Amino acid sequence: MNYVDKIREVSDLEFHQNHDLTGFTTMRLSSVGDLIEVRTVAALQKLLPILKSHSKKYLVVGWGANQILPAQCDDLIIHLDFLFDQNDLSELRDEYVLPASIGLNHLTALAVRFGLKGWDVFTGIPASLGGAIFMNAGTNLGEIGSLIKSVQLVTSDGILRDEVINSRSFSYRHNHFVGPGEVIVGATLIHHGTDTAISQKIKDYLEYRKKTQPLATKNCGCVFKNPYKEFQAGRLIDLMGLKGLSVGGLRVSPKHANFIENSGNSNWDQFESLVNIIKSNMDHFYGIEFELEVKIPYH
Repeated sequence: MNYVDKIREVSDLEFHQNHDLTGFTTMRLSSVGDLIEVRTVAALQKLLPILKSHSKKYLVVGWGANQILPAQCDDLIIHLDFLFDQNDLSELRDEYVLPASIGLNHLTALAVRFGLKGWDVFTGIPASLGGAIFMNAGTNLGEIGSLIKSVQLVTSDGILRDEVINSRSFSYRHNHFVGPGEVIVGATLIHHGTDTAISQKIKDYLEYRKKTQPLATKNCGCVFKNPYKEFQAGRLIDLMGLKGLSVGGLRVSPKHANFIENSGNSNWDQFESLVNIIKSNMDHFYGIEFELEVKIPYH
């Protein structure tokens, strides 16, 4: 029996061959590949050993807000869509046990409702909880890693394990505990008490992001990591006069230079070309090698 037949025997998941993956990233670059939609942790525990035994590479895509997929995706794409009882967010608790597939927008709404201190750090980030934890997503207000008590993962052998978070678990836009082939399936989040001012703080920061970032366009968020804390990537690109630079249907955002906007049916090659132009200019003018913040398979 081949691996496709074995996958299709597992309940609570759906397998789609040669699926249009364009809508699985916020950048909306044209992409096609095999997709597996997983509804339960138990289904994932059965799926991953099958893929391991057949040496099949896979990539987990949540909201795809910080990911780019090639035109033809050779890796299998796994998308988690766990069921979740909204009543779990109906009351104030000291900590919340949440699935990886829940959107940060739901958590922001909870923070506004109860004034959860610390939860303002992920305001406006268009991501699933699992994706945000994987890259330690954050804003100028802080990083999500500071709110994580523990993370639940499934190993490539299908074993469910808990990772207790400590001061060494995260660094800037990076985690240090997800092993090869492991998938984040849930987490326990804490907060630092309540404050009625948090609601307004979140609303004010959302307004700030709307004014300074192209939230209404098709983009993948910040493309490059800040090379140094005091040197923001967007500011450096702006100083080089690259705002508005375009390749095909892609352009450096006139609003924020660390964003690349997709105005049409753009593709992987155009994105790579525009990124390389920016990196080349950075090296020429500043002697700085830009590191990508956006995740790209095979790179």
